[in-house]
Amino acid sequence: MRTARFSTVLPSTTTRLRGADFRLRIHPLFALALVVSAFTGQLLLLVSAAFAALEHELAHALVARRMGFSLDKIVLMPYGAVISGDIRGISPMQEIRVCLAGPLINALTALGFAALWWLWPETYPYTDVAAHVSLSLFLVNLLPAFPLDGGRILRVLLRPLGERRAVWICRAVSFVTAAGLLGGFIYTCCMAKPNFGALLFAVLLVAGGFGGGAYARFVIGPKDFSRGVEERRVALSAEKTAGEAMRFLREDKYLVLVLFEGGEFLGELPEEELVKILQQEGYSKKLKDCLSL
Repeated sequence: MRTARFSTVLPSTTTRLRGADFRLRIHPLFALALVVSAFTGQLLLLVSAAFAALEHELAHALVARRMGFSLDKIVLMPYGAVISGDIRGISPMQEIRVCLAGPLINALTALGFAALWWLWPETYPYTDVAAHVSLSLFLVNLLPAFPLDGGRILRVLLRPLGERRAVWICRAVSFVTAAGLLGGFIYTCCMAKPNFGALLFAVLLVAGGFGGGAYARFVIGPKDFSRGVEERRVALSAEKTAGEAMRFLREDKYLVLVLFEGGEFLGELPEEELVKILQQEGYSKKLKDCLSL
């Protein structure tokens, strides 16, 4: 029902808060969905889903901020919300905590509505839609598929196998889940009661599978070279790991690591080599071992 863009980087060496304000943008398709829902009697459902999705994304953002990272750009979409920002340098455990924050706040909200019904049963007709939406967001986002929080948690847990292998496994799970939803949609069509929600969810999972559930772009690419980009040179101990070096990456600068061991110059490691090591060897690879690859 919602999707979010996360970056998948380690470890916990960043302490500076990045970004001070949240930026919310409403996609034109969401405005169109509001108009359509007003004429189809689904306005309450859409508004409830929008508030639950915003609550979900703000929980991600607030937990990230407490750790010194920034998820500060939220886009409200017809199917939920998308959040992005800069969490370079985050550790696996911190990333799991950020991922869990969204579903947990939805679960607490659903429990809050249940408590409200216990105390004041007469409120049920006015809050049942919002409660069921919050509960659905909690359950759906724990599915181990991209771009859901469960998919990103699975990728973190599989990271010891290597980033590339972890991503491929998560993609496979996403595509299998999407295939199951597509099969369910076809079945409902055969029963003359097509469930277009299942079809939309399947498309979302396929798109998330290709996207890999990533949050923030930070690697310099060919288009950047065509217009020129500033080089950033960082002197660093070769005993540091590739994951620890990730915190020096900047979206607008090309990174070159100048490696030393015991005061002796060992060599240089450019940005594309560092990213290659991260993808193929993992985050725990020491930089001095990367020079020999």
